[in-house]
Amino acid sequence: MLKFTDFIIDCPDTMALADFYAKVVDREIAEGSDEMWASIRFGDLYLAFQRVEHYRPPTWPGDEHPKQYHLDFEVDEFEPEQRRVVELGATLQKNFIGPEGYGWQVYTDPVGHPFCLCRNKGFDWS
Repeated sequence: MLKFTDFIIDCPDTMALADFYAKVVDREIAEGSDEMWASIRFGDLYLAFQRVEHYRPPTWPGDEHPKQYHLDFEVDEFEPEQRRVVELGATLQKNFIGPEGYGWQVYTDPVGHPFCLCRNKGFDWS
């Protein structure tokens, strides 16, 4: 039997990056988190952060050190969430919003991992 349990992100400071994403998704950092391993729980799945001694951030859109993954977050409106994640330390990299207000925006977190805010036509918030 196989069970998916964690999505793990390498970083130089686990607690700082866990704090950033905990605020982005409005959740608490999991009990027992420390400077080597921190996580945020989503039911049976954890978004986790593992300390890497000589961390090198991805270079996106370049391929010198490729991104290897990215996270998507669906939003009901771009502007308030853009303002919020930038205030938390994200950097807007590129905007792909179409004339009808749907699409995505690419950001990097405080240590350079890419993530997107997305708004897809027909997404059901229930």
